[in-house]
Amino acid sequence: MDDATRIELEAAAFRRLVQHLQDRTDVQNIDLMNLAGFCRNCLSKWYRAAADEKGIPLSDGQAREIVYGMPYDQWKALHQKEASAEQKAAFAAANPQH
Repeated sequence: MDDATRIELEAAAFRRLVQHLQDRTDVQNIDLMNLAGFCRNCLSKWYRAAADEKGIPLSDGQAREIVYGMPYDQWKALHQKEASAEQKAAFAAANPQH
């Protein structure tokens, strides 16, 4: 497979992942962190870092809007629930650096 095709396929898979995360508003970021070790915020940070590497100015807020499909504060107000004590404990155990 040539590089251009690989990049095209990777981009399509990324777009599908972002769409899936936008559609699955029932899945909380803390659950993603606890199960997969990354969340929507991580994905938006990776996106911004990639833009930085290319010299493309992109704020954290702009990157989050790309991943969330809306401004982050709006997404939080509509979809984010308070994490349970169990979720917080699992996060703390799995992510001591945070």
